[in-house]
Amino acid sequence: MKKITYIIVAVVMLFTANSCNTLDIEDIYDYNAELVWNDESLVNAYMANLYANVFDNWSPTLDQTTQQLSGIVFYPDRINMTNGEYKLWDYSKIRLINESILNVTNGTLPQGVKSGVIAQAKFLRAYVYFQMVIYHGGVPYITVPQVKDKDDLYVKRNSTKECFDFIIKDLDESISLLPEKISSTSSNYGKIDGCFATAFKAKVLLYKASPQFNPNNKWNNAYWKEAYSANEAAYNTLKNLGYALTNDYADIFLVERGSEVVFSVINTYPNKTANWDYGVRPGSESRGNAWASPTWEFVKEFPMKDGKLYNDPTGKYYTSDDNFLQGYWKNRDPRFDKSIVWNASVYEVSNKKGNRQYTSLGVADVLDDFGVNPKAGTNSTNLDSYSGFFIRKGSDLSLLQSEVQQYDIDFIVMRFAEVMLNYAETANETGKSDLALSILKEIRKHAGIEAGTDGKYGIAATTREEVREAILAERNIEFCFEGHSFWDLRRLRMLNRLDGKTKHGIESIALNPDGTEMSITEAKTKAGNKELTEKDFKYSVLQIPFTGVKVMSLPEKYYFFPIKQSVIDLNGKIEQNSNWGGTFNPTLE
Repeated sequence: MKKITYIIVAVVMLFTANSCNTLDIEDIYDYNAELVWNDESLVNAYMANLYANVFDNWSPTLDQTTQQLSGIVFYPDRINMTNGEYKLWDYSKIRLINESILNVTNGTLPQGVKSGVIAQAKFLRAYVYFQMVIYHGGVPYITVPQVKDKDDLYVKRNSTKECFDFIIKDLDESISLLPEKISSTSSNYGKIDGCFATAFKAKVLLYKASPQFNPNNKWNNAYWKEAYSANEAAYNTLKNLGYALTNDYADIFLVERGSEVVFSVINTYPNKTANWDYGVRPGSESRGNAWASPTWEFVKEFPMKDGKLYNDPTGKYYTSDDNFLQGYWKNRDPRFDKSIVWNASVYEVSNKKGNRQYTSLGVADVLDDFGVNPKAGTNSTNLDSYSGFFIRKGSDLSLLQSEVQQYDIDFIVMRFAEVMLNYAETANETGKSDLALSILKEIRKHAGIEAGTDGKYGIAATTREEVREAILAERNIEFCFEGHSFWDLRRLRMLNRLDGKTKHGIESIALNPDGTEMSITEAKTKAGNKELTEKDFKYSVLQIPFTGVKVMSLPEKYYFFPIKQSVIDLNGKIEQNSNWGGTFNPTLE
């Protein structure tokens, strides 16, 4: 029986996979190579496993790294050179991808099948390397399965520029072989197509031009023109092939395979589910406490219906801080209502018609409450994890409490709104701010924001700098809880906007009509009958978490994370990043 040896670059880790002479393979990586690579079904199974290893799925905590969600992820010295925090050295995946390219090339399958596998594998290789480069800068770019007794395993890091060049080369070769677009009704839906690869290439070039990689020439380096050309091509290609914004923001996530979905991870119960619903629902409607909850800081960042912030004096809904606190749910950007659950809001979870969700201490279920009201006669156990808000976005409210672990809504890796905003960003940085503004207006129009008498949808930006900020603010709202915000700030070298910042939640206390505090007993009874609405409470701000570390710490050196010291110890040719005391320059400068 054939034995295949895997060697992980720099870590020099071996594992051997012995063959299995049967089609009933529990672990597709524990295989007989001659059997697998000459059988189309087994090749597809191998590739399906690669997809599962490479692409993420729904996670309620994706944006805990910013002020969107509760929790202090970046406490002082969270990242150092010896621990495993924020290290990405994915050469096990690279080895498996390189094996697929080599073995399918040498196999006996029809050339059309081979080309399809090679195209997918080269995209996956580019995708994995791109993630590593975002983390660390240049890494060893290995394109063949190394052999222990023949190859020098102690390789150096390629420069960051070389890595970007290799990534683009892999993507171009992938695009040349991929089908242009896979129909949403096709049995191949969920595989990489030319549209996704083209849009992803444009995103790679956006990063290449970004301040993260060009700290001394953030906005005028030559890479911006290259990025603009790629993003313009991606936008036009996808638009001409039918990609479009979804009219109802909620439908983007809950109505699968929509016009806005460029690529998604396919979830199908019972074969593949995701943890979103039981991670975002209030504890009383789930299998335990929610994993993260929106902060007061983020609630304030949503615009009003006219597209302007509540404290913008030119806004139709302008109000004072105090008044806003007591009525923050009124007249908001429609995406707010479709993304956030707040105290006493209508929340028809588990198909409960007219249900209202409460968070008030002593009134709400103990798995949902938040606050310190001494009249409640009890302490909330959620002060270090909750904020008085929950996530509504993407939640399948039709699932009963007993069914939350059956959540199988497809996870969107890229959608057309991202293609548009990437295009807008590159347009703005290459002197085409009017084009960028037109894209912002289109997104806001579909979101349901009022056009206003000037037709600007609340956007007052005119200068390059102002448009840049408007795009960043729009990304923060449009992609909330999807895991974009931290990486956007890091890409733009704006982590100082998080460093030293705190987070807050909102406590709700029920009131009588005369403004005095309602007794907890009466409030609990009325809440049980869903009689209390938002206006029946007063609201106050509490810092979260209530105990422990309360301030985020993101020093300048976090723009490139360090190579783990154990990797360097195993391979002396691997240099540490210069921002961590080493000699390797992770930028393009």
